[in-house]
Amino acid sequence: MAKIVILGAGISGHVAATHLRRKLPKKHEVVVVSPNSNYQWIPSNIWVGIGRMKSKKILFPLAPLYKKKGINYKQAKAVTFYPEGDKKEQKPYIVSEYVTGEKKGQQEKVTYDYLINATGPKLNFEATEGLIPGKNKTYSVCTYTHANHAWEGLSALIESMKKGKKAKILIGTGHAKSTCQGAAFEYILNVEKELKRHKVRDMAEITWISNEYSLGDFGMDGMLMSYGDMIMKSSELVEMIFEDRGIKWILGAGVNKIEDGIAYYENLEGEHKVETYDFAMLIPAFSGHGFKAYDKNNQDITNKLFKGFMIVDADYTPKPYEEWTVQDWPETYQNPNYKNIFAPGIAFAPPHTISKPRKSKNGTDIFPAPPRTGMPSGITSKLVADNIIDAIKKGDNSLQHKGSMGNMGAACIASAGFGFWSGSGVSITTFPIVPDFVKYPDSHGRHLGKTFGSIGLAGHWLKLMLHHAFLWKAKMRPFWWLIPE
Repeated sequence: MAKIVILGAGISGHVAATHLRRKLPKKHEVVVVSPNSNYQWIPSNIWVGIGRMKSKKILFPLAPLYKKKGINYKQAKAVTFYPEGDKKEQKPYIVSEYVTGEKKGQQEKVTYDYLINATGPKLNFEATEGLIPGKNKTYSVCTYTHANHAWEGLSALIESMKKGKKAKILIGTGHAKSTCQGAAFEYILNVEKELKRHKVRDMAEITWISNEYSLGDFGMDGMLMSYGDMIMKSSELVEMIFEDRGIKWILGAGVNKIEDGIAYYENLEGEHKVETYDFAMLIPAFSGHGFKAYDKNNQDITNKLFKGFMIVDADYTPKPYEEWTVQDWPETYQNPNYKNIFAPGIAFAPPHTISKPRKSKNGTDIFPAPPRTGMPSGITSKLVADNIIDAIKKGDNSLQHKGSMGNMGAACIASAGFGFWSGSGVSITTFPIVPDFVKYPDSHGRHLGKTFGSIGLAGHWLKLMLHHAFLWKAKMRPFWWLIPE
């Protein structure tokens, strides 16, 4: 009998748990350790943040589903890692701490045969002074509770605009090395659309602020794409969208401090500037969770497991941008020092960014961290689960299931306005996620036939369909496994 412990129950952790449970006989134990009581379909947070969808529509409680399906569940957070066990416990284990109920605060050793670290990122708001969701007129849509607060702030502003108050809205990234520009891009388009619906668009100045060097970078170094019969840059596509909607933009901006209605930032020219606002939604920096690891003699071995995020089979050799290759990126997400530990999704340490690193004239790093959104998180998590299943059922430790972001595509449907007939979406499909300049030297590292964009109502319908399909899948309803990651 094998015991697989999964840390986290977001997209990555939940995908691993569901596939392991479906494919492994019941004699093998699947355990999920997560501080969250609910599963949430994060992409729909955008609609919660504009008041067009209640948060209860994008989440469900984990405990009843896991009980029904035979997945053990502990509402607890991981604290420390002991991949060799210790003098009393021969098996590897993690120390977890319960976060609710009668056991709140109690710590427990959770042993394992295989460990999947799917904890995702820490939302590192404290990396930017004053950037606190719901305070200083700044908000977030990173979780459903954040999105609820964002809608409360935005709806209050809309009411004040209806009474004649002019307003400034600032949306984008809240740190010099933030990622997830796509979520902010979706939100700014939806906010703009909602202001029109409430007939107050003319009362608001809307500004995009980002650490990107050019519009449409999205942490992927931008892209050359097919758009109808044309070939265009993602920067041109986004510029067209913003100009059409009267959205201003500030680029190469590293936000470093927030006060009530004031964002302080440094730009690539080394200038220190401020931008005032009445409502802001700024994505924070992401970081690892700061876990510690110890060997069986209780010696600190954190650097064998973590490099901020968890170390996997990537090439972490420092190299200049010009020498980066797709082969730097991991394929199996296995820790090289402890072969029974894996880190798919956002939990793995990337070898480097995808966007070209840039410094301001003062030496401040200002560029996006690499995004690792829902689709690659689901794909990498499933392949990790399949490799563990092969090892348990067949004794095959060869890790035949592989997938690198350098040979993997991603489809991103960015909502640009809610409404079954009046909605819109920006659909962008990219292949590969990490550009391969050897295979595709003439198209900025990407396959043009598989990298394309479009705008329109069909994009909204597709995003709405994905919302329902992936919640069906997450709830493990009939034939859920037929829906691809």
